[in-house]
Amino acid sequence: MGKWTRRAVLSAGVIGGTGLIVGVALRPGNPTEAAGHLVAGDGEHLLHVFLKISDDNRVTAILPHSEMGQGAQTALTQMLAEELDADWDQIDFEEAPAAPEYANYAFGRGYLFKGMDLPDLVAPSIDGLVLKIADSMGIQITGGSMSIRVTGQWGMRIAGAAVREMLVKTAATVWGVPASEIRAANSQLFHDASGRQAPYAEFAAAAAKTTPSATPKLKDPKSFSIIGQSKPRRDIPSKVDGSATFAMDVKRPGMVYAAVRRSPVFGGQLKRVDDSAARAIPGVIDVVTLSSAGSTDQEYPTGDFVAVVASSYWIAERGIKALDIDWDGLGNETVSSNGIFEQFDRDITAGIDREFDLETGDIAAGFASAKTVISADYTVPFLAHTCMEPLNATAEVSGNSAEVWVGCQNPLGFRQELAAALKMELDQVTLNNHFMGGGFGRRAITDNALQAAYIARAVGKPVQLVWSREEDVRQDFYRPAVQSRFKAGLDDNGKLVAWQNTYVDKHEPVEAPIIPYAAESFDIGHVSSPTHVPFGAWRSVDHSQHGFFTESFIDEVAHAAGQDPFAYRAELLKGKPRHLAVLKKAADEADWGRPLEPGRGRGISLQESFGSLVAQVVEVTISGGKPWVDRVVAVIDAGYAVSPDGISAQIESGIIYGLSAALYGDILIENGAVKQSNFHDYDAVRMHDAPVIQTHIINSGAELGGAGEPGTPGIAPALANAIFDATGRRIRALPIMNVDFGAPTEASPQLT
Repeated sequence: MGKWTRRAVLSAGVIGGTGLIVGVALRPGNPTEAAGHLVAGDGEHLLHVFLKISDDNRVTAILPHSEMGQGAQTALTQMLAEELDADWDQIDFEEAPAAPEYANYAFGRGYLFKGMDLPDLVAPSIDGLVLKIADSMGIQITGGSMSIRVTGQWGMRIAGAAVREMLVKTAATVWGVPASEIRAANSQLFHDASGRQAPYAEFAAAAAKTTPSATPKLKDPKSFSIIGQSKPRRDIPSKVDGSATFAMDVKRPGMVYAAVRRSPVFGGQLKRVDDSAARAIPGVIDVVTLSSAGSTDQEYPTGDFVAVVASSYWIAERGIKALDIDWDGLGNETVSSNGIFEQFDRDITAGIDREFDLETGDIAAGFASAKTVISADYTVPFLAHTCMEPLNATAEVSGNSAEVWVGCQNPLGFRQELAAALKMELDQVTLNNHFMGGGFGRRAITDNALQAAYIARAVGKPVQLVWSREEDVRQDFYRPAVQSRFKAGLDDNGKLVAWQNTYVDKHEPVEAPIIPYAAESFDIGHVSSPTHVPFGAWRSVDHSQHGFFTESFIDEVAHAAGQDPFAYRAELLKGKPRHLAVLKKAADEADWGRPLEPGRGRGISLQESFGSLVAQVVEVTISGGKPWVDRVVAVIDAGYAVSPDGISAQIESGIIYGLSAALYGDILIENGAVKQSNFHDYDAVRMHDAPVIQTHIINSGAELGGAGEPGTPGIAPALANAIFDATGRRIRALPIMNVDFGAPTEASPQLT
């Protein structure tokens, strides 16, 4: 299915006519029989698809989002518990099953209709429509920093408030008193006038027979007692004591193990395989090949691969290394990173079919009137995800059923793709999702699960597939390499009068190249320059590259204007008080302007992404021919911090992830294939070179923003700007490890 847009979604509801009406019966607040069967056991009452109450008065939040270390499941539970007035010590959570009833309708609700006060009459139909769309698209996604700001706001809070209303109304009927006289607190209901008191569980069965409101009254943030508190992460104890179950912990009776190889040139086809040496290894059970060559009856979404199945993973990996394989690169065997960037430069220069992101004012007049014109090109390389937990999946496939155990970011989507690939109905496929050791967008892609299913079907045994780190690095779906060309015009006073930017290839979010700074004219656009390297969403997606581009170049503009980088940014943000407050807070906390010793520098950045504002100040020391990041001061305004400790942890995580990319990340293409293979040549920040990170939170009261991704985009430009402050050298191409700090200082930006 193609990409859905806001316009397309709304049109579908209007044109379909009956879609809105059908939606009433499918409204997410309606606990269907199917949902109850999936999540409610004996002594448990499902009052909302997101909430059940047991006879012992324990409340369980049912969460349609995966846990990959980000703490989302704890924060989502806080949001539900707050509105329910639940006793925090008596609340649990569990991940929702990979089922249509748990499609992320709240994503659509929050995106399409956020800020709208939907009346009771309309809300059920709207909810039903977006649920049907989410179901049809297989959306049960954890990504885009959407869990808290969308599902939390439009799902968990609403579910908690709706169930609280249901319980109050039920108690009012039983007690024969007005509902307005009943209050809820700590999973109990009280009627103070009569002295009556009872736990939620006493009314749960009866309340479950009523229909929750889609538009319950939500609490004023001033009354929050759980939201805004740093509650202990519920997933941490099991991860510490080893009882947590990851997909690699799955064991099935008679299970065997598999390792795989795909074409080193992306999209290549299998020509020939000699497996005799592999089959001779003791413990090797079988060699499975999947080739699209000559196939007419099936598409293989995994691409061609060869798998060795053995009694242990290490034997399977030995078998893979013993294979003699010939691949056909289908014409991409000569592609290199140098050639790709030469292509980018040609396509930007030609500007063929350039599409506008933003066009305001008279750009030609702006440059004509400018006293100073500055221009620069920036580039970033391909990047891999390199999650700490290698990709893996376990599968059992019989003639008419399949069961898969995996850690993924889109359980329903995985289940739907498995059913399609195996030519089964959805109800014939079971998907068991688990904790993940990192995701960053990589675990939203189904290739490892599909491979496991294909192999299990071929050998007729349960199979656990584990990718080697080398396979993981060389068969990723990569953050794209990008080139971005800038030109800016300044008047006599250094005021920004013209901003022009052309870059290659656009993905999401659409607003990533847009800057918050004031200028008289803007001309921002992109050209298409496709490569054979597979694209995958990488932490912060397009913000990861555009944050580096735009915040580095605005720094260049500030220096061309002869002004302090912080002061210059602040002047351009006078019409945006929220942005200015975040920027100023970062500068204040970092003691901006304090003189630094020779060889040290300080840089600043401001990035708006995923509904949040993040400013960062980096202090760096140049020593031993390389930069050492001493300190990072980060300030985030995510509207309201649901879990302050969780937000701080995510900002720190995002900074380390982005810093690893800025310093070391470089996936090189040689002969059509990835050159790197493991952490020895695709490095990351280690404990010895990790900086001190100080995170500060502003609760502005704006709409909720994300936290998992907004920390990443701003670290590279802040570091690059700090290096300029220390050395006078501009970093316009990442990674920084490729810069020779012993060489003569690079020329200043081109001025005209």
